Amino acid sequence: MTAPVVAGGEQMNVRPTPLGSINSNPQLNLSRATGPNNQGYNDGSTTGKYATYLKLFSGEVFKAYEAACIAKGTVQNRTLTNGKSMQFIFTGRMTAEYHEPGTPILGDGNPPLAEKTIVMDDLLVSSAFVYDLDETLAQYSLRSEISKKIGYSLAEAYDKKIFRTIALAAREAHPVTALPGPEPGGSVIRLGDNNAYNAQALVDAFFEAASILDEKNVPREGRTAVLSPRQYYALISQVSTNILNRFYGADQGNMNTGEGLYEIAGIQIKRSNNLPFLLQGTGANGVVQSVPGENNWYGGDFTDHAGLIYQKDAAGVLTAIGPSVQTTGADVRAMYQGDLIVGRLAMGAGTLNPACAIELQAAA
Repeated sequence: MTAPVVAGGEQMNVRPTPLGSINSNPQLNLSRATGPNNQGYNDGSTTGKYATYLKLFSGEVFKAYEAACIAKGTVQNRTLTNGKSMQFIFTGRMTAEYHEPGTPILGDGNPPLAEKTIVMDDLLVSSAFVYDLDETLAQYSLRSEISKKIGYSLAEAYDKKIFRTIALAAREAHPVTALPGPEPGGSVIRLGDNNAYNAQALVDAFFEAASILDEKNVPREGRTAVLSPRQYYALISQVSTNILNRFYGADQGNMNTGEGLYEIAGIQIKRSNNLPFLLQGTGANGVVQSVPGENNWYGGDFTDHAGLIYQKDAAGVLTAIGPSVQTTGADVRAMYQGDLIVGRLAMGAGTLNPACAIELQAAA
């Protein structure tokens, strides 16, 4: 797939957001294994202490990945085997007509069709080398800590792809354009300048989004919102004076724990640092560009992006290799006195039904 051409091409310095280092590097920044051990790995022996290490490490990576991954399960998921891409079929609306006596019914009112293809991206990897002496002298579980970091890095890359894909879906027209369509496309709700953290503006946006999704006949099941942590806590801290108090009661947000805000207008709320939140990219005018290994398009202008509200049909994810771990065998371990450990994930994401995607923007 050829990504859209971004005008210009000059590089810009990447600056942290006012909130810290969130999205300070707008690209996925995925590491690739380098050095003498990057030509392939085996699973090691099937017996003895080494096999126990591998099983324990794999389990810890998977648990960390599941705990950190926000987008997983909120969009359409498919497992891909023996192929490089998957097609999704869209059907448009049908019409009803009055029957005239004596006129044959020919069944010629089939709905209009369109298709969308999602392809696999290159293999995502996160790797570390565990030196035997470091592991012996460390006063903490070195492998356990590394396993968590590998799981977190894979989950971060996964979430970034999904959230950018949903934001792009909100800006798209529906692929079905034939009569009796066209079908409705995505939507953008503008919060207003400097209103990214305004609790009242956010709550109003939730109810507007619910209205938009209802008008497009989008199912109520599977509706999700993703906000930045600061937006989420703004809702919690202002719950006593906000519209939330009138609709849900003050106990909807817990001031002691910062938890308890579950949904607004039937839309489940999640928070994540992996949104392209007010993101300044490395391209011209802050545009996020494609990076090598991306075979789907995840770039665009996210400088005004301030959150997502979507239903699970907004985007699709293909997974060929789930989060898993590979380590070097015993011969390499003896040669380098340590283990090269690689966490890997093969997936790709793309937009599906744009009618199910709504982007919040901090703009007038």
